[in-house]
Order: sequence, then C-alpha cells, then structure tokens
Amino acid sequence: MNKTLILAFAGVLALSAPAMAQTAADTDKSLDSLFGDHKPYADFLAKLQKAVASDDKETVANMVDYPFQARIAGKAVKIKDARHFVADYDKVVTAKVKASIAKQTYPTLFANWQGVMIGDGEVWFSEVGKDEKHMAVKIIAIND
Repeated sequence: MNKTLILAFAGVLALSAPAMAQTAADTDKSLDSLFGDHKPYADFLAKLQKAVASDDKETVANMVDYPFQARIAGKAVKIKDARHFVADYDKVVTAKVKASIAKQTYPTLFANWQGVMIGDGEVWFSEVGKDEKHMAVKIIAIND
C-alpha cells in the first residue's frame, strides 16, 4: 500500500513539475507541451526585452493584460489601462525589474501551467483572452 501511494505521488509530481530547460530546443519543447506553441512566447520575450531596453513605455504598456494589479510604494494599486500604466511605468518597471528582463535568456526561462517567468518572478507572462480568436500573450504580473 505505501509503495503504491509513493509511486502515485511520484507520478503526480512528475506530471505537475514546471518546465525548466537548458537549451533553446529544450525550451521550445517545454513551451510546446505546456501551451501548444513556443513561438508566441519566444517572440514576446524578444519584443519585451527590446521595448524595456529602449525605454519604450507605450509598447510595454500594450503588452500588459488589464486591469493590472501592481504594488507601488508598498500599496496594492489597480492599473486599469495602458494610459495609466505609462503614467506609473517607472514605479512598476523598476531598475530591478528592468535588470531581470535584460538578463533573461530564452533557454533559461521557467514555465509552468500558470505561464512563463522571468528572473525570480519579477515578470510573468501567459496567453490570455476571452476566446480562441482573441488570445494573446500578455504580462500578467510584475513583482519588484
């Protein structure tokens, strides 16, 4: 009985384990298995890194899923749209968040059923939308 429970538990852990890859091909496979297609996630990371590096606040704001919950000066704040995100950009996309985005490499992305994580959880992104026609990869969390 104990052996059966241990084996069952091990199987559940293996199936629910997050995807952490070492090569671009491994990351492609992991994202394909989790989300069906890796390309939107690879493209999203590249676009986000370029936008943050050039301080393109509008592009980053358009990559966020709204309404968006953020912590500004230790307080939870609901950002309702891209215009408000741009206004608070420097308070949300801090130096720590920018550094994490800049350092992230595609092969070292962490992913699980919730989405894809940059750094130590500074940014999470995933596919969101009302239905299949309106699905898009968006930032779902930024944590400083």
